[in-house]
Amino acid sequence: MSIIETKDLVFEYIRRDEEGNVEGITRAVDEVSLSIRQGDFVAILGHNGSGKSTLAKHINAILYPTEGTVWVDGMDTTDDSKLWDIRQEAGMVFQNPDNQIIGQVVEEDVGFGPENLGVPTKEIWERVEESLKAVGMYEFRKHSPNKLSGGQKQRVSIAGVIAMHPKCIVLDEPTAMLDPNGRKDVIRAVRALNDVEGITVILITHYMEEIVHADKVFVMDSGKVAMEGTPREIFSQVDKLKSLRLDVPQVTLLAHELKKSGLNMPDGILTTDELVKALGL
Repeated sequence: MSIIETKDLVFEYIRRDEEGNVEGITRAVDEVSLSIRQGDFVAILGHNGSGKSTLAKHINAILYPTEGTVWVDGMDTTDDSKLWDIRQEAGMVFQNPDNQIIGQVVEEDVGFGPENLGVPTKEIWERVEESLKAVGMYEFRKHSPNKLSGGQKQRVSIAGVIAMHPKCIVLDEPTAMLDPNGRKDVIRAVRALNDVEGITVILITHYMEEIVHADKVFVMDSGKVAMEGTPREIFSQVDKLKSLRLDVPQVTLLAHELKKSGLNMPDGILTTDELVKALGL
């Protein structure tokens, strides 16, 4: 069953001058239809300006369609009476964790969402504990968020969303501001949520290494879905990805170049282990 579905989704940004007259219209999402099943790990790729973040903001009803429809767990996002239900079902994590952290102590910050939902106090603390453990941050529960690294802050942001018990988490370039170690920690936490908790994950990114373990990948360009498939299917098309101004994982690129030079290599190699095996080493 689909947890997220869009049909002919169009979103247009309207630019106006100082007097309110329309200066121009930019179509950021252009007739996108996609379906995401409960429990899937889905990655949405695209260069800057491709429309991927605009699409993400529709899943949490931050933006409403200009045309078309978005359903979250069967609820139409334009139905105002369902707004809070939708936002509870589909939690959102943004690029900059500082924009999402408001508490002076980690555990208070994580408990803020469920408190606003009217969850009983005893259950709030149970949710805080389970959420922080899920992202590997329980030992920091009494710390000030200001003392944490970027990767740790982002994991606290994710814990705050998990504590609201969503069915789906949308992560809009959550590692864009992190160093390589922070990126690995966050992606490891996200994968564990998907594998262990069964939470649907929608990861918006332009880091290719982050999507190797996804169930499905959508590649966006100029507001449209330009490619879709498994990571292996997507990374088998190195030249097409390059034409869309996207990189591929280093190991995939190396295998691609070796194949072009005459070596018998399979398409879509995703890991170093696969490359070593293909080379017979």
